[in-house]
Amino acid sequence: MSYDVSAVRAQFPALRSGTAHFDGPGGTQTPASVVAAIGEAMSRPLSNRGATLPGEVNAEEIVREFRRAMADLLGADPGGIVFGRSATQLTYDFSRTLAGTWQPGDEVVVSRLDHDANIRPWVQAAERVGAVVRWADFDPATGELSPEAVGAQLTGRTRLVAVTGASNLIGTRPDIPAIARLAHGAGALLYVDAVHLTAHRAVDLDRLGADFLVCSPYKFFGPHHGVLAARPELLGTLRPDKLAPSTDAVPERFELGTLPYELMAGTRAAVDFVAELGTVAADGLAGRRERLLSAYAAIGSHETALRESIEKGVRDLGGVTVHSRAAERTPTLLLTFEGRDAADAHHALARSGVHAPAGSFYALEASRYLGLEESGGLRVGLSAYNDADDVERLLTGLADFLG
Repeated sequence: MSYDVSAVRAQFPALRSGTAHFDGPGGTQTPASVVAAIGEAMSRPLSNRGATLPGEVNAEEIVREFRRAMADLLGADPGGIVFGRSATQLTYDFSRTLAGTWQPGDEVVVSRLDHDANIRPWVQAAERVGAVVRWADFDPATGELSPEAVGAQLTGRTRLVAVTGASNLIGTRPDIPAIARLAHGAGALLYVDAVHLTAHRAVDLDRLGADFLVCSPYKFFGPHHGVLAARPELLGTLRPDKLAPSTDAVPERFELGTLPYELMAGTRAAVDFVAELGTVAADGLAGRRERLLSAYAAIGSHETALRESIEKGVRDLGGVTVHSRAAERTPTLLLTFEGRDAADAHHALARSGVHAPAGSFYALEASRYLGLEESGGLRVGLSAYNDADDVERLLTGLADFLG
């Protein structure tokens, strides 16, 4: 069954504007089904969760279905799905909680490949308790972050390793299972930033070997917030700051205040939207997890074909450096231009209705390590709704800019 990108595009009202969107790594456009789910949730009776009145029952059902959907998406247990305002907020919360178990001289390992949201919270938490921060470097020539580079920083005092599942700047996908084996062998926990990864590849918490994993639904067609997945039994060992009367149940003990039910409903709809892009078994009995795996395979093939077209077209242009070179990577390219500013390329493309932003995109350490400092480059990020016409418009716009 072929991937029908025209049918996919028809479900995104925002695409009617005519803009060719290559800004997916910063947040995708929203399908009509997600918009409708948010509106429906807010149109029905809602109140604090319970089991008596309609508003209570509706709220309880939304939360339950949200956790089930995200568990299916991440290969996790629904009881280990934590809602957060953003992946950054969740990481800060968990860094403070975990740091409460560290001693002076303990160590945490962070990577220069990561978004700052998976670096700064750990650096600051370590500073507060007198722990040592150790840095794993990637190869700027290839964009690769090897397990050996992480392993070289591990000692008997390592308490946590924080690493990205995929770089939001250059797309590199490190070998997370191998890094997990090394981290666990040293007695450390592994915290994976899967914000960029989850938009493009099927995720499985256990297969990756992650103890904690965060993602952001607005990167895969949902509303703006964050989600953390972990094993419920591991969450049960952590004691976050919370209000005295609030529940101590897992995962609710990590969710502060009344939950935004409409966002949770939208996220459930986003997961269902992705699942519908897969091939349904002939007997119609395929579960959501199976359909999601099928969908990610189809999306991955579609995005890879478009990425390869862009790479070929850019090579033919000349005067362009592609910094996305890892063997395993997402369809995300970082480009710089000989004698030209990436920000000027962004503005030139915008005039022709092509949105490819420029900058370092909070991956500050990675940008600096590539020698690009804070200015970064032009980021071209593909999503499931991009098509060959988008690619042609991008390449034409770049040719005009360089011509």
